[in-house]
Amino acid sequence: MSSTAVGWAQLRQQARTLETQTDTLFHKYSQFSSTTLIPPTSSEEEQQTETEISDLLTRRESLISQLSRLLDSELNQSALKQNNLARHREILAEHRKEFQRLKNNIKEARDKANLLGTVRADIEQYRQANPAQAEADYMLEERGRIDNSHNIADSVLSQAYAVNESFGLQRETLANINRRIVGAASQVPGINSLIGRIGAKKRRDGIILAVFIAFCFLMLLYFR
Repeated sequence: MSSTAVGWAQLRQQARTLETQTDTLFHKYSQFSSTTLIPPTSSEEEQQTETEISDLLTRRESLISQLSRLLDSELNQSALKQNNLARHREILAEHRKEFQRLKNNIKEARDKANLLGTVRADIEQYRQANPAQAEADYMLEERGRIDNSHNIADSVLSQAYAVNESFGLQRETLANINRRIVGAASQVPGINSLIGRIGAKKRRDGIILAVFIAFCFLMLLYFR
């Protein structure tokens, strides 16, 4: 294998390694914008991560330049190597855009946090300078919370009334169905006599069962 081929393979391996390291640092760097309490200024860790990413992008650009020179020095340039070089350039361009996007996200998050902090400080300063107005504002906030609680309670009661009304309608519907069934059954020839026979049979069975139980009880008392 020629020295040119060895050099190309080594440089490509370095380029892939640096691309992987860049992705890892991107993940770490993106967390600085998603933190709940972002500091008003960039921390030492954030600055160090940003510097490491910048250094990686610079080193990758240098490696791509070396790969380009090696490829230009070949008499018969390989299409595969040309595609590999083009792909490294595309990834580098994408990572530069991603790096800028993450920097903008962190800046926007920090500006928003600083703005909110300034507003809170102004409000607190105003309340300290105007205690009477601050007390009135507090009472208004409490009144708003109470009104909100009342609204929630009214909503719950309205839902309860609606459910109760729905149950009443269901009971009325079931009663109407029962009346219709009874009315329809009464119009069928012989149904009343059949129902009467069933009731008489139940009463007769009940009398027989009561007599049998009484007989057993008397026999138990007699043979004691």
